[in-house]
Amino acid sequence: MTVLVPGPYREDVHTTPARALPRPTPRDVVVAAVVGALTVGTGVALAHAASGDPLRWPAVALLAACSAALLLRRRHPMAVLLFTAGGAMLYPHLTDAVAGPFLLPMMVALFTAAALGLRGWAIGVAAAFFVVFVAFGVRTGAAPREALPIVPGWLIAVLVAGEVSRSRREYRAEAERRAAEAERTRQEEALRRATEERLRIAREVHDVLSHSISMINVQAGVAVHLLDSRPEQARTALVAIKQASKDALRDLRATLGVLREVDEQDGARVPAGGLYRLDELVAGAEAAGLHLEVITHGEPRELPAGVDLAAYRIVQESVSNIVRHAGATTGTVTVRLGRAALTVTVDNEAGTADGTASPGAGRGIRGMRERAEALGGELEAGPRPDGGFRVSARLPLDDAR
Repeated sequence: MTVLVPGPYREDVHTTPARALPRPTPRDVVVAAVVGALTVGTGVALAHAASGDPLRWPAVALLAACSAALLLRRRHPMAVLLFTAGGAMLYPHLTDAVAGPFLLPMMVALFTAAALGLRGWAIGVAAAFFVVFVAFGVRTGAAPREALPIVPGWLIAVLVAGEVSRSRREYRAEAERRAAEAERTRQEEALRRATEERLRIAREVHDVLSHSISMINVQAGVAVHLLDSRPEQARTALVAIKQASKDALRDLRATLGVLREVDEQDGARVPAGGLYRLDELVAGAEAAGLHLEVITHGEPRELPAGVDLAAYRIVQESVSNIVRHAGATTGTVTVRLGRAALTVTVDNEAGTADGTASPGAGRGIRGMRERAEALGGELEAGPRPDGGFRVSARLPLDDAR
């Protein structure tokens, strides 16, 4: 069934299955019973007081019917409003004792219609009732003239009360919607932060372990290759493996300590890393057969911790990639410290075919690029025309913004 509602009806009224309409609640039953008791009881008492005769049964039946109709006031608000308004117009013609709350059923139905958003209908029915009340009630003597200024006041008060109730209900609904939206936004933000944190941890652990394990892998291959023919060089490789594993354990403990936010067992927290550790990086690369030269430009000064760590991790990952994927070769690390940004560039010559090179999976470059972009910087990586490879990262400095 399609209901067309004219006027400024704020709720959309479309085809609604009967089972979806609100059913009478215990509150509706109580309201109908209380209104029925007040109207019928008061009408009977006033009729007896006025003439000594009981209230005629058509008037009693009309009051009872109008009160009982309030059970459906939320299910069929307009039908109940029209029915109760008609009953209020008819009641003065059924009894001589026109007084008391015989208008109460219509007032309740009017309030319900206004509270449900049927403002246009409610105002129209109220105005029509007042016109009929004046024309056929006061002028014909069926209703007392004293009621003329009282009835419109009550009609307006009920309409205002219904509108206030509707506004408060809409306000609560909007507040609940905003609260639900805020909670959903908080959950999405928490999920986003958790995802970013997982990525950061994965990137940090990768950068911490990748370099050392690469060195260990290369040195282990050298030791196996030279164990029988040149055992003294194999021993050097094993010493390098021991040092690289020690460095890996130290970095891993430091990283896990930061993630747990607890101190190490010895009470000292090892710094995560920075460009100050380039000498260690060069020594490890030399032990793996990579000749690495470090060139610096600019006046040395203290760097923001995030930039310092990111620059070191980018250089570390680049050196690891050279060792893993290019074989024995030479490389250059160039550090340019400008006023606005720190630029690190890692170049390597074409790799040698000594059997130590291996293909890459592509995660290292992606991780370096994510580190640079997280600080508002950029990273470029790609082959050089001479067969080598270059990684260049530009990291803005906070104090220059």
